[in-house]
Amino acid sequence: MKYRYWFAALTGVSSREKLELLKIYKSPEEIFWIPEYRLEKEHRIPEKTVRALQAAKRDPGWEASYLQMAEQGVELVCIDQPGYPSRLLHIYDPPYGLFVKGTLPAGEHAVAIVGARGCSVYGQAVAKRLGQLLGEHGVDVVSGLACGIDGAAHRGALEAGGGTWGVLGCGVDICYPRQNRDLYRAMEQRGGLCSESPPGTQPLPYLFPRRNRIISGLADAVVVVEAREKSGSLITADCALEQGKTVYAVPGRISDDLSRGCLWLLSQGACVYYSEEEFLRELGIASVPKNGKNKKLIQNALEKNERLVYSVLDFSPLHLDQIIGQTGLEFQQAVVALFRLQCLGLVKEISKNQYSRTRLS
Repeated sequence: MKYRYWFAALTGVSSREKLELLKIYKSPEEIFWIPEYRLEKEHRIPEKTVRALQAAKRDPGWEASYLQMAEQGVELVCIDQPGYPSRLLHIYDPPYGLFVKGTLPAGEHAVAIVGARGCSVYGQAVAKRLGQLLGEHGVDVVSGLACGIDGAAHRGALEAGGGTWGVLGCGVDICYPRQNRDLYRAMEQRGGLCSESPPGTQPLPYLFPRRNRIISGLADAVVVVEAREKSGSLITADCALEQGKTVYAVPGRISDDLSRGCLWLLSQGACVYYSEEEFLRELGIASVPKNGKNKKLIQNALEKNERLVYSVLDFSPLHLDQIIGQTGLEFQQAVVALFRLQCLGLVKEISKNQYSRTRLS
């Protein structure tokens, strides 16, 4: 296994180049022990790759790093081993190995949820509810552990009792960003964290676009909740399309910068995310939650503002202005709470800005 680690941790050689090397030689161990003079005469290997291999062989610290990996609770899963995600086998440039804390997604269905770090309150509510919806139905939720949309999706899945996985742009022994430390710890127990980069790798800018192909590769579909015109989320969407995955975008107001990326995707033919039932149907997922939650149980899990709004509603319609007046909430808080209640099936909009409760099952 230590030579697998050496090969997986090898820098300066792309995932495609590593797989090409394994077509020439039998194993990472054989590659490691090839004399340098033979490498220099090997015409099938690019000179840049030869130099990278030579530098990696001379690195005196790689064996110590390998031994430390186990102490950190990190596992390496390689492409030719059991447990390697089958979905990744079908993408153009699968990672040779994944460094893992926790587990890797292996469910029947998996969806990636991505979007802006600096998202709106509305976008955060949509992402969290979507994570909850998928978690309730036993769908693996994949994202990047970033602030904003990523974190909201992970939290939603966890709150629903589902599993969620984060693909990191650094080593899995590093929590980035630090403010998601609680998520990081929870996901080790209820899902997992993985990275193509070895432990100790710092979150460098060039690693994040590379990890996006793994986020999309681990999923059956990708949902972009909010994204600016030039956004890393659009890179993930592009990767998904190249991999033959379905891309969904959440529509937003044309005047909002955070909607520009999603509206562009829709203009290019992405599917519109507009209905929970329709989304589940298109994924081939039964609309009855696997965890057996009914509306009464969902009602008991409401957050403070949602409980407040729900408490003032009845089966007779109430205008948004009246809801704000009776709850004392700000306009944005009330709108987000109403959106969540509608997503949960507890509230319906009878007409423009007129809301009432639904009948509980």
